[in-house]
Amino acid sequence: MHEARTPMTRGDPGRPARFALASFVLVATLLVPTTLPAQERTQKPPLHAQSWMAITGKPLAATAGAMTFQRGGNAVDAACAMLAATSTMWDTLSWGGETQALLWHPREKRVIAINALGVAPTGATVQFFRGRGMKYPPEYGPLAAVTPGTPGGLLVMLAEYGTLSLAEVLAPAIELADGFPVEAELANRIERDKAMLKQWPESARVMLPHAGEAREAPRAGEIFRQPDLAATLRRLVEAERRALQRGASRKAAIQAAYDLFYRGELGAEFAAAVRRQGGLVTRGDLANWRVRIEAPRSTTYRGIEVYKLDTWVQGPAMLQALNILETFDLKSMGYNSTRYLHTLYQAMSLAFADRDFYYGDPAFPPEEPIRGLLSKDYARARAGTIGERNDPTIAPGDPYPFQGGVNPFAELLRQYRERAAAPREAAGRSDATSPAPRPFTPGGVVPTASSRRPDDADDPSWRGTTSIVAADRQGWLVSVTPSGGWVPAVIAGRTGIGLSQRMQSFVLDPAENPYNVLEPGKRPRATLTPTLALRDGKPWLAFAVQGGDSQDQNLLQFLLNVTEFGMTPQQASEAPNMNSFQLHDSFGEHPIAPGRMLLHDATPPWQRHELQSLGYRLEFQPRTSGPINAILVDPANGTFWGGSSNHGEDYGIGW
Repeated sequence: MHEARTPMTRGDPGRPARFALASFVLVATLLVPTTLPAQERTQKPPLHAQSWMAITGKPLAATAGAMTFQRGGNAVDAACAMLAATSTMWDTLSWGGETQALLWHPREKRVIAINALGVAPTGATVQFFRGRGMKYPPEYGPLAAVTPGTPGGLLVMLAEYGTLSLAEVLAPAIELADGFPVEAELANRIERDKAMLKQWPESARVMLPHAGEAREAPRAGEIFRQPDLAATLRRLVEAERRALQRGASRKAAIQAAYDLFYRGELGAEFAAAVRRQGGLVTRGDLANWRVRIEAPRSTTYRGIEVYKLDTWVQGPAMLQALNILETFDLKSMGYNSTRYLHTLYQAMSLAFADRDFYYGDPAFPPEEPIRGLLSKDYARARAGTIGERNDPTIAPGDPYPFQGGVNPFAELLRQYRERAAAPREAAGRSDATSPAPRPFTPGGVVPTASSRRPDDADDPSWRGTTSIVAADRQGWLVSVTPSGGWVPAVIAGRTGIGLSQRMQSFVLDPAENPYNVLEPGKRPRATLTPTLALRDGKPWLAFAVQGGDSQDQNLLQFLLNVTEFGMTPQQASEAPNMNSFQLHDSFGEHPIAPGRMLLHDATPPWQRHELQSLGYRLEFQPRTSGPINAILVDPANGTFWGGSSNHGEDYGIGW
């Protein structure tokens, strides 16, 4: 039994909150139509299927997943086909980006984590970037690139857990690379970013087929051709074919394609093209990189097992937030009531403060204090600090005593807390004036020269996504969040592959995060965060979203919508979200904005006033999350429920 507690207290959880209870009830009444039939109250219908389901960010890519299922593939095969298709369609990523996944293995009865995040190349050091006058690695260009992870992630997932050949899985992507009718989202993004693309000749050659005209990018519906990328994909398939002819097993033949890219001629061409444009990736960096098959991190929330990747991404922050929120009676507060939003904001601020100081690549010392961070006792201690108003001075806690250790960075932590306290006091003021919010973007960043409005309905940073979920009747359940190499990207010569921009997520100063300081061979602490949940020890829910630092905020609220408020996946994917900016942005100059809160346009005036009185600076938009995609397993009926966000091009197909 979990003790019900009010979030409006500091140190005395029994003291009543200073709010009118009637207003909380009214908010819940107005904003929670969760008792109505599932087919109502959603702009897109829920998906239902019995045999398989494939959902991702583009209709053509979802079709690639469906085609793969129809070939007899399992959910891993389908996820790989969708990954290849979205990478080819520049759906906020390219083949030079990174891939992260969680898989439920039905025979082994366990969750498996796929770590295919690239690493900093050999020449990428703190001294290198500081010597160029940089506070952080750059957001764009060849120096922003880590080693490509998506090719390796796809090939390893397919070899280890799929059933089809590489040729079968890549067939839709190769056809797309030969030419597909480009959608307005990608076409308009290319046009908006053409000035940056022109800095890199190969990018301009591929992306700007109408060079010299008023509109140089492709037009919506025009056939967008990538012959270099098509040739690269065919070379991977040819490597597999030759290995099979030599008598290799299916797995070994796919490994031959892996070796071609990371240790062979294709990798040599890629590295040479990067170096010619001023990047740092070498052949040795490619050869030394490995996909890691790992154990995930997990916690329980009211009996539900929730799984995320390790501290090389932000995923455990959602687990920390769940542990904190489990100490409160959220359901009694009412969906999106003032009390609920305040509690949620404070819990997320505490979890993200820990993320900002303690998360990094666990393959590099020092070891992250993950046992302490995920301790239920630590969560209760953090929950006890939540008071009646927003606390703009929230800083990292000390999880080491909760795992029987001593903090090796106690002095840095003390300094961090001191910096957090004084300058932020003004940030908690209750005025409603604030600068325009950063829009959700492919990696949480916007080109410096961008003049697009954050509420622009055509802005692809809101509409696009790169999340993939898949399920099948054999019991496989897959959640993937690939990214990197989004437009505007540097294309590596004639390979057709766009480079990652993930280097910017490192810090150069240990005082900011001693666990995430740039080193060659190290993975940056990324935002990408697939999620799986089990109920009664069985696979229950796969969900993922695009949107930089907002991802775990949106996924946390999605899960609470389903578990606490009884929403279907489609209802939960469309539901308004609250977004916090009281965390260090993982991109660009890593800013933080304590007290800043993004809410839906429909938030009533009296609730706006209540939140402002608590020290929040409010902003409003018609879309308050990246596009969420999800699959729920219904064990009672042996079917799948699918949800796919209503404000993008996300699309699902089932059978």
